[in-house]
Amino acid sequence: MKFEFATSARILFGPGLAREAAQQARALGQHALLVTGRLRASANLLVDDLHRLGVEVTFFEVNAEPSIRLVETGAQVARLAACDLVIGFGGGSALDASKAIAALVTNPGEALDYLEVIGKARALINAPLPIIAVPTTAGTGSEVTRNAVLLSPEKRVKVSLRHALMLPRVAIVDPLLTHSLPPGVSASTGMDALTQLIEPYLSVAANPMTDSFCVEGIARAAGSLRRVFDNGNDQAAREDMALASLLGGMALANARLGAVHGFAGALGGMFPAQHGEVCARLLPVVMGVNLRAIKERRPDSDTLRRFERIAVLLTGSPLAQAQDGINWLKETCSLFGIPALGAHGVRAQDIPEVVAQARSASSMKGNPIELTDLELMEILQEAL
Repeated sequence: MKFEFATSARILFGPGLAREAAQQARALGQHALLVTGRLRASANLLVDDLHRLGVEVTFFEVNAEPSIRLVETGAQVARLAACDLVIGFGGGSALDASKAIAALVTNPGEALDYLEVIGKARALINAPLPIIAVPTTAGTGSEVTRNAVLLSPEKRVKVSLRHALMLPRVAIVDPLLTHSLPPGVSASTGMDALTQLIEPYLSVAANPMTDSFCVEGIARAAGSLRRVFDNGNDQAAREDMALASLLGGMALANARLGAVHGFAGALGGMFPAQHGEVCARLLPVVMGVNLRAIKERRPDSDTLRRFERIAVLLTGSPLAQAQDGINWLKETCSLFGIPALGAHGVRAQDIPEVVAQARSASSMKGNPIELTDLELMEILQEAL
């Protein structure tokens, strides 16, 4: 048994703990680049706290999925302002942008020098600026991952800037920040969180530590995902989903993902598709094809028992079979009104290109079995 586990140096979890961010920032620097989503006003309390403690603030807004050009601009803003730390406050886009900016500020060259797939994939030379990550959604787990997903509009692909040093120094998960999320966002981000628990559990790189996070997270998400959709102020359910997202982030950072995210990266680069919705639509389809392929080609695989364990966790029935878990996911997507891929502009003629793009994605390497091109095309066709 061999595995490695790494996560943020410090994790604070609990209602109201977002107010600790300023104190943590003062211990790390004197001038923060505050990277927010489009709702910058939601960070007003944090800004007041930072100013009261004598920490200067320079704002940088991320109002869409972060592109390579956007984070290079953010790095330039941070350099000109002489920022010595970065605070990411927002959803996955803001947190990913904050990690990429922190890395680019201290390292020479351009982003493409360090990007996977379309760049030179060089290792960072210098440590990034210290990062504090404060998520305001319960979905990506980006506060405890070592990569930033960036969009290249020119190449029509999303790729990662990745290094162990990109892990935030402090991750502060305050479930109260998620109470104002509308039902649609709660659903899509929650399905992303669930995907990031199921895929690492089925991954070829799963290990005992990540398994424990995945099992706990899947159980909490199964009991609370539909509840936060129905009632955004259900505090216990919001705490469960915030914890599920955090656990999923730690799991994926150490046990990889799978074909769902392999496809999601390709589709997100090629079409204006919301990441969580894409993951939700693909998850039961990918699981179904994976399950069939493993039964056919590796019938003695322990992964089949993992499918059954997922089904038990999702349905709450100790007698559940693997297909029951897939059916639960399909029912949940229907309840949430998750659109088919065609709603994002994907057409049958796009399938070969999407498959080719997805094949090169790092996430695809974690899938529990190598799928054929025909199986990958089947997934997309069913998800249309």
